[in-house]
Order: sequence, then structure tokens, then C-alpha cells
Amino acid sequence: MSNPEKILRELDRHLHGVVDLILYGRGALSLAFPDYEDWSSTMDIDVIIPTLMVETFDMNSDFWNGLEKTNSTLCDEGLYLTHLFLEEQVILSKDWRNHCKPIRLPGLRNLNLSRPAIEDLILTKMMRIDPQDRADIRKLAVYVPQQKNWADIFASAIVPDVPEIREAFNHNQEWFRSEVLG
Repeated sequence: MSNPEKILRELDRHLHGVVDLILYGRGALSLAFPDYEDWSSTMDIDVIIPTLMVETFDMNSDFWNGLEKTNSTLCDEGLYLTHLFLEEQVILSKDWRNHCKPIRLPGLRNLNLSRPAIEDLILTKMMRIDPQDRADIRKLAVYVPQQKNWADIFASAIVPDVPEIREAFNHNQEWFRSEVLG
């Protein structure tokens, strides 16, 4: 069982009601593309909270209690779920929510899991200049149809108003064009 699956199954065990989670990062990649073993060893799960769901999350004590119990149970293994980001804090396309894909983990009772489309997963990996993120981008890019117009995808991306993220995104676009698209 991969680390992300272990974290999510533990969270599911502590929940009493249904919770929708949109995963990204290596946890989402591990579940969506299980053939890449290096993604399954990630120690955490990253979650995007859409603006329209913020209040629902804030008021869901069952989720927060389950999250606390999960992290407490798995802390000795170094596994955790604490990276919860508002959609405004992550690089995504304008209509990213319309293109999310379900993640199926048989046996879950209370978690409904999904992930952004591959193009959006790539955009989220462009928030910093990091060799591991760039390696992930290369692997993901092979799943994107060649007719996709990356200039349009980059131009329509919503980038958080954080200078370091904007700078990384600009550098990563140049890198992507020269090293991935060639």
C-alpha cells in the first residue's frame, strides 16, 4: 500500500460523514498513476480547497477531528495530511474545477476523492523551481495530448500574487518550452 493510500484510508477510518477532497501533488499522482513507484513514497497529501467549499471545510468538525486523529496515528511513520491550500494559493487554470477527475480507492466509506486534470497538475508543479517537480512535470507531460496549446494554458493560468511564485512560474514556462516541448 502506498503512503498516500495509507494516509487516506486512515482518515476515512476516522470520519463519520462524507468529505470531498481534491488532491494534488505527489499524493494525487501516486493514486492516479500507480506505476511510478517514486510518487508512492511521498510522506504527505496535498489538498486544494475550492473557494466555494471554504465555509463547509471550516465548519466540518468531523473532518478536522479525523485529520487530527490521522496525523496523530501516523506521526511515528512521518506520514501526515496538513497541506490544505485554498485554490487562490495554487497555480491553476481558470476552469480547473470543471475538469477534475475522480480518484477511486475501493473500500473508502466517507471520502470522495478527485484530482485536477493533468494540465492543472503540471501548473501546480510550476510554483517553484525544483528538480523533483520538474521530473514530475516531464512524466506528466507524456499524458497530455500533443494538440494541446501550452501557450494558451500558460496564458490563462491563475497565478497567486506572490513574487516568488510568479518568478518560478515564468522560469518554469521557459524551461518547459525548451526542455519538455523541445
